[in-house]
Amino acid sequence: MKRTAVFPGSFDPVTLGHLQTVLSAMPLFDRIIVALGENTSKRHMFSLQQRLQWLHTVFGKYDSVSVDSYTGLTVDYCKQQDAGFIIRGVRNTTDFQYETETARVNKQLNGGITTVFLPSDSEMSTISSSVVRELLVFGKDVSFLLPPEIVITPQDILK
Repeated sequence: MKRTAVFPGSFDPVTLGHLQTVLSAMPLFDRIIVALGENTSKRHMFSLQQRLQWLHTVFGKYDSVSVDSYTGLTVDYCKQQDAGFIIRGVRNTTDFQYETETARVNKQLNGGITTVFLPSDSEMSTISSSVVRELLVFGKDVSFLLPPEIVITPQDILK
């Protein structure tokens, strides 16, 4: 039986932290689906199409990793994909507390789902999509927070 995991997120934008989480998870699973959750109640800086393009650019070179998007609950998407695991990267105790609560709810909704927490490396602990967006709004260079294939400048958000 294949061990399939889903790494869900909004990836607005994809960061080095996301990349590190997937690379850390690759030895543990036969297949990883990087799944962009479409949350219509959340306002995004970048379009769904742009975020999907970035995910394909970053993860397309890995045979065991695929990219997809979905609407609805992550546990329902996991069931559709026959995935028994959800991957979550944790940077700090706040992340861990939030992700633990979410994992418990997911387990109640679908007892076949196990959430795997992967701690970030210390140099990744301050990287988040929200930090990237904030820096862009203030006109700062964000290249040190992004995978090398992704280039975003403050001018990109003014378009």
